[in-house]
Amino acid sequence: MQELVINLHMHTPYSDGHGSHAEIVQAAMQAGLDVIIVTDHNVYVSGPEDYYKNGDRRVLLLVGEEIHDQARQPQKNHLLVFGAGRELSQLAHDPQRLLDGVRQAGGLSFLAHPVDPAARVMNQPDISWVDWQVLGFTGIEIWNSMSEFKSLLKNWARAFYFAYNPSRMAHAPFPETLRRWDELLSGGRRVVAIGGSDAHAIPIRLGPLHKTLFPYEFHFRCINTHVFVSTALSGDAKTDRHLILEALASGRAFVGYDLPAPTRGFRFSAQGKDSTAWMGEEISSRNGVTLQIRLPLPTECRLVKDGKVIKTWQNRETCTHITTEPGAYRVEAYIEYKGRRRGWIFSNPIYVKL
Repeated sequence: MQELVINLHMHTPYSDGHGSHAEIVQAAMQAGLDVIIVTDHNVYVSGPEDYYKNGDRRVLLLVGEEIHDQARQPQKNHLLVFGAGRELSQLAHDPQRLLDGVRQAGGLSFLAHPVDPAARVMNQPDISWVDWQVLGFTGIEIWNSMSEFKSLLKNWARAFYFAYNPSRMAHAPFPETLRRWDELLSGGRRVVAIGGSDAHAIPIRLGPLHKTLFPYEFHFRCINTHVFVSTALSGDAKTDRHLILEALASGRAFVGYDLPAPTRGFRFSAQGKDSTAWMGEEISSRNGVTLQIRLPLPTECRLVKDGKVIKTWQNRETCTHITTEPGAYRVEAYIEYKGRRRGWIFSNPIYVKL
């Protein structure tokens, strides 16, 4: 398996972002990313999808879309779509029809920022996902950087503080989002977790002061989705696109907050009597299963089964747990950074079955 670091939620001037595809690629190279997926609002931008190279660095740029019903007030139900290869925003008025359309087009669908509270100080409405009866989505975005920023904006003083101290912004996914995800998992649904930056690189002006609010490169060093592809990338954009989307669809991935310390190198696997499993895969509980966790550095680690923490380790780099109980098992890791305990790694589950 080859680990790739992906930032998969961002915008350009084709919607409400402020950096070109070329500028985004340059920022991704500076941040050391392997892949970026641009997701403009309600427009599928055909053309820029390809490998981009600068010396010995290369970045694969893929094109997706963030779709929502623009006629609905207040706006809700934003959906990230990857791999459909065509415009689908005409289906946005009906979330289930949209999800069906994505699946028919061979694409993947993720509920974007499912919890996204209002920020009244900046006249930003609540744009959470509300139609939870829908079926057929690939997964959910459990951690969205801009949604978390909105939740911190209780007044203008806090807005200025985090705008000028962005490294203090991220804490963890919203508990309500994790609860929703765990409810789906414990109900037998396969739901893949991703994390996104929702990068816009917004220019702000306050009298003589000019600033870009959260530049792309900053976002790309923070909340990323790490995926594991089955074979090494070939350098052919079409072939590698298929590998990456297949890994995302399977849930061979984790969400990493890479600013405090790189999360590259995290591993979560299961060993049974006759088989092994990675994140997103299934394994039989017959004769017992050993869950194995490896962290990039010693820190706090929690093992979660069907939404409940069943084991916690402190200051450990490797952790193991033996079980015969079926369930969806996932890992959370926390790290101290800037004087606070912060979420660091959130894995996709391994499904232990009878």
